[in-house]
This record gives sequence, C-alpha cells and structure tokens, in this order.
Amino acid sequence: MSEILALDQGTTSSRAIRFAVTGTGGLSPVATVQREFAQIYPRPGEVEHDPEEIWATTLSCARAAMSDAVVAIGITNQRETTVIWDRASGAPIANALVWQDRRTTPACTALRDAGAEAEVTARTGLLLDPYFSATKIRWLLDAVPGARARAEAGALAFGTVDAFLIWRLTGGRVHATDATNAARTMLYDIERGEWDADLCRMFGVPMALLPEVRDCAAEFGATDPALFGRALPIRGVAGDQQAAAMGQGCFAPGMMKSTYGTGCFALLTTGAVRIASGHRLLTTVASRFAGRTHFALEGSIFVAGAVVQWLRDGLKLIDSAAETQALAETADPEQQVLMVPAFTGLGAPWWRPEAQGAIFGLTRGTGRAEIARAALQSVGYQTRDLWEAMRADAGTLDLGVLRVDGGMARSDWTMQFLADILGAPVDRPVVTETTALGAAWLAGWQSGLCPGPEEAGRHWALERRFEPAMAEAPRAAAYARWRRAVAATISV
Repeated sequence: MSEILALDQGTTSSRAIRFAVTGTGGLSPVATVQREFAQIYPRPGEVEHDPEEIWATTLSCARAAMSDAVVAIGITNQRETTVIWDRASGAPIANALVWQDRRTTPACTALRDAGAEAEVTARTGLLLDPYFSATKIRWLLDAVPGARARAEAGALAFGTVDAFLIWRLTGGRVHATDATNAARTMLYDIERGEWDADLCRMFGVPMALLPEVRDCAAEFGATDPALFGRALPIRGVAGDQQAAAMGQGCFAPGMMKSTYGTGCFALLTTGAVRIASGHRLLTTVASRFAGRTHFALEGSIFVAGAVVQWLRDGLKLIDSAAETQALAETADPEQQVLMVPAFTGLGAPWWRPEAQGAIFGLTRGTGRAEIARAALQSVGYQTRDLWEAMRADAGTLDLGVLRVDGGMARSDWTMQFLADILGAPVDRPVVTETTALGAAWLAGWQSGLCPGPEEAGRHWALERRFEPAMAEAPRAAAYARWRRAVAATISV
C-alpha cells in the first residue's frame, strides 16, 4: 500500500504525519511525530523563530515518520512568517519574523496614511497590516547590514516557511512556493496570479528575492537522496489554512471551516468568484489547480490555542491544555468573566495591531476555573465576530454549518459553546488534523493516487455534530457583553 508523508510546519511545533492511501483513494493517518521549538520574544510585540530549528525539527520528524512505502511528500506551513537566506550557503541572514510579529506596525500606518491601502487591497485582497510578509521583508533588508545590496544583486532568497523547507529538502535546487502562500505576502496580484512589480517597489522588495509560484498540486522537485536514503518527490504545497479547507472537503462555494491552532482562521470558499469584503475580511486564494485560481473570504484571529498556552506557560494556572475543559465545567455560572486575548493585537474584523489583552468582570470570587472558562469562551466569541462578518459579505451563499478542526476542536466543551454562541451547528470530522490531511491529499492527487476535489470531498466523515442549546435571549446578551469588552479594549 502506498503512503504519503505530510510535513506540517506550524507556529509552535513541526510535525510529520504519514497517511496510507486506501483502495478508494482516501487517506488514513498511520503515524505522527511532533517536535516543539522555541518561541523568541525579543521585545513586546515581537515574535521570532530560529529557521535552523524549524529545519531541524521538521527533518527529525520526517525521518522518524518515514517508511519504505512513502512515495511522495506534501508540505503545509505557518503562513506569512518570513525567512531570508543566502543562496550560496543556504544560511538564514537572521531569525524568521513570525506572522504574529507587530514590529512593522509603524510602516503599515505610514503607508495607510499615505493612501496606499486601497491599491494594496485591490491587487492582493489583503489589508495593510504587519501580519503579512512584505513589511517584514523590508525590515530585515534594512536591519541586517549589507542585506539590501546582496538582495538586489540576487545573492539572497526570500520565502515563507514552505519555500525555505523546499530549498533545504531539495539541496538548494528549487526556490518555489505555491499560490496560497504567495497570496499572503502582500506582493502577489491574486487576479493576475503573479508577483506585482508595483507592490514590490512600494514595499522596497527586490524581485530577485522572490520564489517561483506554482500550483498547489504540482512538482516541487525531489528531496536530496542523502536526507532519506532516496529521492522523494514533493508534489503538494499549501498554506496551513488553505490545506485545512482542502482536508475538510470545503471545495464548493458556501462551505466554511474554522481551524483552531495557535490562532483561529476561518475560510469561506467562494469558488471562481472573488468577493470584495465590506467588513474588513480578507479576500485570498483558496487554491490554484491547473493554473485556475479559486478564492475564499478569510477571517484571522491571532490568539486561539495560544491563550491556553499562556494559561500554562505564562500564568502557570494549568499543567496541561487538557485541564482547561475540566476547569471550565466547574466555573461559577453566576460570574461573567470575559477575556479579550489581544496579546498580539486584534485581527479580523477589527485589525487593531496596537490593541492589548484585557480581562473584564473580575470579582473576589474569581479563580482558576473562571479564568479558564473565559479563555475558552474567547475563542467562540471571536469566531462569532468572523461568522457575522462573513454572513454579511457572502450575499446569497448560505452559511448553514461550520466545520471545525485543529487541536482545540477536540474539546467538547469548547465546541458546544461555539455552537451555542453562533446559534448554528458545528461539525467535527473524524480526522481533526485536516491541515496535514490537505497537504497529503495534494501530493496524493498529483501522484495519481487520490481523486480530484469533487470526489475527495465525499471522503470527509463526520465524527460529531454540536447543535446549539442556548436560547436566543442569553446568546444575544452574552455576545453584546463581548462586543462591549472589545470596544473597551480598543479604546484603552
């Protein structure tokens, strides 16, 4: 039986998941290896990763999960995170600037004040925000001595994490990315499907830095035989949220998924139609197959699972993430504690990078349980913000059900609250690690082992549906309290 190895390089860990290809072209996970790596916080609002640690953990996971039956590799990755390296040596010129990093907020503000945002949005579907790669590239080129001159001379290469891994895996022979990752740089025209020279000039990014853009299911070269004892083709690449949508079978217009990892990212598939958001959502590339682009509306929440990590590592309130559900179940129902976890600013639909986190409703009786409940509920409230914005933008598309995945989706309590606050069903699939599943499907499809999008969607299997149980009046009251808390956070 053939197998596909998915490399899932995330914000806090690297993973390799090996999938067996079934007789009908479905994919079944058979082995998982995961390694956490360091989060670097030089100053408040700044987040970095060591690219060498990203590579080392990815390679060690891949080797540990590898088998003789693996015939192809798929890659999915944290998006927007920016790496620049030397083409000759392959060595990074500095730490990677993570998608959460806010140090380029002043540069984005200056461009917005100069009236540049309308043009950026028209070409890229994005908003001017430090979340994306363009201002991070410029910052690195200006901060590292000699980097700009070397970039202009063609001696340096830029990539989101997928491109960096492809470079390393292929021994420096391939400098490429896919359309979903390119669409997150703020340098890629999503309508024309190519890098935009005008945007590169606006952001001070030499085009010699940029990788070739390919379809999501395509040939991305073969691994250096020294890495795994043989050369393996890399045949699928997608940014983590687009890969999750593919793993969830969200190919038809109107289908929506929300992934709960470090952050929370909701994608509403709109197909060949590009919808311009009137509620500060992003218009992005959902996929590109055979040169044809499909679009999505996306809402990005910067802190979801990271709030549980903060309870564990920052406040030391818990020893493991699993404790939060048990604590939330014992919280005093009379207390109305709210947490707005704007640790790295607020994402969609607010886009306030300067915002900071806050907790409201504390009393003398507030304890660990109430704080844990507020942390989990914050994820549901933030998703409701996205849900409302997407419903307003979607027009005739029906948002009847939300499909969920990622680590937090395994919490029954959290998913039930999500259904309650949305007032809509929430579907959890049998395979919740849909990000890796999407990458494996891309590689399997390109290899001729898995079916195309229409049939692949029929392999999706429901594990549990969460139906809303909260009455409309308390739902409306709870959401109104949340909106007041967000407004107070923004006004500070």
